[in-house]
Amino acid sequence: MKVQLETITSQDNRSFSIMFNPRLSDLFFWHSHPEYELVYIIGATGTRHVGDHISTYKGSDLVLIGSNIPHLNFDYGVDTDYQKVVVHLKKEFVEQHFTHALELVGIKKLFEQSKMGLAFSGYVLPLIGSKLFALEHLNPVQQYLQLIEVLQLISEIDQVETLHDNPYHNKHTSKDQERMRLIHTYIDSNYHRKIELNEIAGICFLTKEAFCRYFKKMTTYTFVEFLNRYRVSQSKRHLMTGESVSDACYQSGFQSLSYYNRIFKKVTQENPSKFKNRYVKK
Repeated sequence: MKVQLETITSQDNRSFSIMFNPRLSDLFFWHSHPEYELVYIIGATGTRHVGDHISTYKGSDLVLIGSNIPHLNFDYGVDTDYQKVVVHLKKEFVEQHFTHALELVGIKKLFEQSKMGLAFSGYVLPLIGSKLFALEHLNPVQQYLQLIEVLQLISEIDQVETLHDNPYHNKHTSKDQERMRLIHTYIDSNYHRKIELNEIAGICFLTKEAFCRYFKKMTTYTFVEFLNRYRVSQSKRHLMTGESVSDACYQSGFQSLSYYNRIFKKVTQENPSKFKNRYVKK
């Protein structure tokens, strides 16, 4: 299974970023990123797929995922009226901020254990969930203070499931992860236009031939196959907001409507119109 390296968009002067109710239920987003991730979802029954661990959660779920552990979006395939909040904490912030403060030793231990993936349960989850959703209406300093409080509450939970017996090891080296992050960032910034093979190879200081071999080895796809799949995923976002098939096609970087329809069906097993109608109806 290909692991997509996600680029977390956040401000340089922030140690963490928060997403409230991102809707990805129609997207199979198997990905990894250097940031630590805290996820709370309620009103859903879905798949908890973190690293090599696969299980089903029911009603709600609270999970802490360590740096660079690949995982599936928790709302994939969910068709109920759910709510979700996702917090991404920068790797440097986690690994430096909680190291020396004696008052935060419980949180430090929590993040050390997150390298195996952690799922929590118990009566305190609704309280933690309400505090996480309340972050949306706070200023950055208030968010920081409340997030510390939330992490402390989580560190005190007794009902915790460790998703792996040992810290999960990402098979790719740090150099490969950084190079793929660079490639993915470039794609994310330029997918809406034509990307020449020599320009994407150039940012890695590789020849076109060497880049093609490297990219296929890392992703199991050719660059064109990967780019098409990425554009299809982006076009889904446009369709899910009610845009026309034509607008979704061209805004996601496809140059031909007929080619877009063909690639979309090849990737998703249905055409864009059917996908849009199914989503709107649901």
